[in-house]
Amino acid sequence: MGIFISILVLSLLIFIHELGHFTAARFFGVHVEVFSIGFGKKLYSKMIGRTQWSISAIPLGGYVKMKGQDDTDPTLQSNDNDSYTSKKPWQRIIILFAGPFANFLLAFILYLAIAFTGVPKLLPSIGEITPDSPAMSAGLKTKDIILSIDNQPVYYWEEIGQIIQSSIKDDLSLQIKRDNQIQTIVIKPKMISDKNIFGEPISRKVIGIAPLGTIENQYLGTFDALKYAYDQTIDTSLLLIKGVQKLISGAVDSSQVGGIITIVDITSQASNAGLIALLFFTALISINLGVLNLLPIPALDGGHIMFNFYEMIRRKAPSEAMLYQLTLGGWMVLLGLMFLGLYNDINRLLG
Repeated sequence: MGIFISILVLSLLIFIHELGHFTAARFFGVHVEVFSIGFGKKLYSKMIGRTQWSISAIPLGGYVKMKGQDDTDPTLQSNDNDSYTSKKPWQRIIILFAGPFANFLLAFILYLAIAFTGVPKLLPSIGEITPDSPAMSAGLKTKDIILSIDNQPVYYWEEIGQIIQSSIKDDLSLQIKRDNQIQTIVIKPKMISDKNIFGEPISRKVIGIAPLGTIENQYLGTFDALKYAYDQTIDTSLLLIKGVQKLISGAVDSSQVGGIITIVDITSQASNAGLIALLFFTALISINLGVLNLLPIPALDGGHIMFNFYEMIRRKAPSEAMLYQLTLGGWMVLLGLMFLGLYNDINRLLG
C-alpha cells in the first residue's frame, strides 16, 4: 500500500509540474503536442483537443512536448506562430519557470492545509534526562514542564533549543511546573561538538534533556496560516538551495544524494505515519522538484532559462553547435546524478 501511495504522490508532483508548463504555454498560444506522465512506452493515451495526454511505463518523471521544442535535439525548431521557439525570450522564460513555480505553489497549498488542519507541535514536557548532564545536576526530572527560560515564555519544545542557543548568559533560569507546583531552577548549559543537518561539525549548547513526546495540534487563523505556509515554503526552499550549494562545494558528501528508491521508501514511511506526515513530506519533495529543476543544467528548466537570458542580453540565440553540446553535457550530468542516487540507494539497502 505504501509503494502505491508513493507512486501516486510522485505522479501528482510530476503532473502539477508539467501542468504549470502546459498552462503557461497555452496562455502564450504555444501548441502542446504531448503531455506525458512518465517516460518510455505509452500505457494509455487520449487526444484531448490537439494534445495527446499519456501515461507512460516509467514513472520517473514526465514531460510536455511543445511545438518547436525538442530536448533530445535542440537544433530542431519551428518558426510557426504557435511554436515555442517563435515566442519572445521573456515569454519562454515564463513558460519554463511555470513548472517549478507550480511545485512551489503546491507546497504552499499543502502547508496551508496543514495549518488549517492543525500543526503538530511537541509540548515542552521533559522525557529522558541524560546522565551526568547539566539537567540532572540541576535537579530536573521526567515529566517536568518548562514554562519559561530567562523570563521568555516557552509554549513548544522547539523553542527551548532556540532560546538556549541564542542566550549569551552562562546560567539560565528555568521556570518549570512539577506536580502542579511552579519552581525555578538555575542551570548551566555545556558546549558540545555536534553536526548540523548537512553533516558539518558545529558546536552547540545543551542541557541534556529529550522530549516526553506529548503532541498538541496548533490551529492557526487565516492570516497566521497564510504566513505559516509562506514561511515554510520559503525556508524549505532556501534550505534545499543551501544543501545543493554545499553538495557542489564538497561540504556535503555525495553519499547523501538519494534517488528514486529513497524517495519511494520515505514517502511510504510517511504515509504509514499519518496524513499530516505525508502532507509534510509531499510538500518537501514538491519544493525539492522545483529547486532541482531550476539548476542551470541545460537538460533542466534552469538550463533553458539560462539560454533565454543569454538571448535577451546578447540579442541573439546561442549557436546550434553550442546548444547541442551544452544540452548533451547537461544530459550527461543529469544521468550521472540519477545513477549516483541509485548507487547510494542500493548501498543503503545493503546496509
